[in-house]
Amino acid sequence: MQKLLIKPGTMKLSTLRTVARHHIPVALDPAAYKRIDASKKLVDDLIDDGRVMYSINTGFGALAKVKIPPDMFGQLQKNLVLSHAAGVGRFLEDDVVRLILLLKINALSQGYSGARRELVDFLIALYNNELYPCIPEKGSVGASGDLAPLAHLALPIIGAGQVRVNGVLCDARAALKKHGLKPLELAPKEGLALLNGTQVSTALALRGLFRAEDCFAAACVSGALTVDASLGSTTPFDPEIQKIRRQQGQIDVAKVYLNLLKGSAIRQSHKHDHDPKVQDPYCVRCMPQVMGACLDHIRFSAGIFLNEVNAVTDNPLVILESGDVKSGGNFHAEPVAMASDTLALAIAETGSMSERRIAMLIDHKISGLPPFLVKDAGVNSGFMIAHVTAAALTSENKQLATPSSVDSLPTSANQEDHVSMATYAARRLNEMAANTANIVGIELLAAAQGVEFLAPLKTSKPLQDAMKLLREHVGHYEQDHYFSPDIRAAARLVEAGSFLPFVGRKLLPSLHM
Repeated sequence: MQKLLIKPGTMKLSTLRTVARHHIPVALDPAAYKRIDASKKLVDDLIDDGRVMYSINTGFGALAKVKIPPDMFGQLQKNLVLSHAAGVGRFLEDDVVRLILLLKINALSQGYSGARRELVDFLIALYNNELYPCIPEKGSVGASGDLAPLAHLALPIIGAGQVRVNGVLCDARAALKKHGLKPLELAPKEGLALLNGTQVSTALALRGLFRAEDCFAAACVSGALTVDASLGSTTPFDPEIQKIRRQQGQIDVAKVYLNLLKGSAIRQSHKHDHDPKVQDPYCVRCMPQVMGACLDHIRFSAGIFLNEVNAVTDNPLVILESGDVKSGGNFHAEPVAMASDTLALAIAETGSMSERRIAMLIDHKISGLPPFLVKDAGVNSGFMIAHVTAAALTSENKQLATPSSVDSLPTSANQEDHVSMATYAARRLNEMAANTANIVGIELLAAAQGVEFLAPLKTSKPLQDAMKLLREHVGHYEQDHYFSPDIRAAARLVEAGSFLPFVGRKLLPSLHM
């Protein structure tokens, strides 16, 4: 397989989306090694000149005033890794660890961290050999960076901890030996360069972004199907209405709905004098406004995450241009935390609108369809409890959407007195997206069921294609049966990004940025 060439600081969301789904071998642009070597030399020169530099020849955090003798520099870096590897909980999944490794390689190879080329190459070897460090999901407050989880990332480098290989947990030292790798002795600055940074929060946020986009695309399709199933109007999607509002997301989403519904015989059957409705419920009529706002916030969050992907976020920073080492606060993950909170709102609202449309479809007084979307209602309960499931998941997401970035607890003897909580803010996005995928999956099933009740009238060609995709996995609901596998199958289609092609590459940021 051809290797992905890493040009430091130029990573794209579209590349990271691919990497999150599939392992792609990587190689570092040879030109990057010049800055890496120069950065390491500057650190060594400043040590020789007697400069006092945080965590290079001092203690860490609240112990920053403790001077470390030269013969203990290596032990200091090793101790940092071992003592900070204090995470708890389940291990992060391979797709997240893969992203973390790639982001750390991208950061260290920019030449602001004082790390040797050997360290960068070791990280690349871990990535290419799919030796994924076992990283507990809990233990970071998002400042100073993702210390605990990144310490677990660093453990195999010094021959400690565990790695996961093809889904199997292995002793790190034994796995390294099997792949011809020897643990490294960390040089001054390298332990902290590995531990300091926002790569874990950012990788979790990226996973949340990609899954939010998958849900959003599927919800556009399910919403359009619901319009036809409920004999809804396309007038609310008229470009003139959107233009007056001036909100770009709304303008773009309305175009998607019109394209999805173009040519629908169902719409034509009630477009003019035969339309019994004056106005549709908000869950249909206001889809451009609500989903457009969600799209704007997805795009905003994506921009913040992309900046963070290509940022250098450890401390202190080695500035070649001024020949200095400077301490700052780039490790503080507040941008990731706030953008993750924003993205959480979009995920929650995407699911909330979908749940309301399910409720409308099963209510025969509003939709005009058979009660609970099934023949012989009474004997059959149809989609009754599937909607209850959607309601339960929607309510869960309301709780999970509570902002994390406004929460802060001081740590490290009040030296680190304001933290971002970015790691949790980003991590909870995965559960929220899973909830929304199931909600939208239920709507896809319900809306397709509704459209089929309107036969021989047909929906548009794009929506027929979407229904065909769905029906390849789940059949029409003829009578009550074990329903959970149907929902799971529909949700898997959502999570696989199967509906992304229906909305176009330019709509969602990670498809083109």
